[in-house]
Amino acid sequence: MTAAKVAAPRLSPVRLDGLRDDDAPDFQRGERYDGVRYRRASADGLELSGTDFIECEFAGVSFNETQLRGATFRDCVLAEPYAPVLMAARTSWQEVEIGNPRWGSAELYEGSWRSVRIDGGKLDYVNLRGSKLVDVLISDCIINELDLGACTANRVALKNCTIGTLDVTGAKLKDVDLRGTDFRAINGLDGLAGVVIDDYQLGLLAPLLAGHLGIRVV
Repeated sequence: MTAAKVAAPRLSPVRLDGLRDDDAPDFQRGERYDGVRYRRASADGLELSGTDFIECEFAGVSFNETQLRGATFRDCVLAEPYAPVLMAARTSWQEVEIGNPRWGSAELYEGSWRSVRIDGGKLDYVNLRGSKLVDVLISDCIINELDLGACTANRVALKNCTIGTLDVTGAKLKDVDLRGTDFRAINGLDGLAGVVIDDYQLGLLAPLLAGHLGIRVV
């Protein structure tokens, strides 16, 4: 069998120089923060809708129940971000690296992701429904439920991940590489058009596909 040709995510490295430290930030809604490093800070419960973070580094920052609706993260690095409840609908993420996140319920629906990498971490529920994803790499991550319903994705790869339930209902996918990722259940089989899988995954999917198409194996 000829190896599938799939366009890999085109990721731009995040380079942060000359950052100033702020260990006791006073975050305000709708403000713009440029060139700042935050260590072990807390934004828990704050109203930060529409806030812009440009060329910032977050090390162990907690965003639990922080309202980030419509916020922007551009040219940012987030190391070990923590949020049992992440409220980040309609956010924009561009040229962002996220390392070892600990998110429970991550509401990220109707967002825009471009050149984003997530490496490691454990996520309970990730809601990207209706989002636009371009050049995204998620690697070595455990996700209980990943909702990509009605999203548009191009050049997205999930490498060495473990996913409980993957929902692609109504999704429009192109060059979405799932090879090397384990999943237990998939919802919305029609939305799988445009994904790339390996032979082993095809074997796991065969009963689901047969049932979906009304095929009986006897």
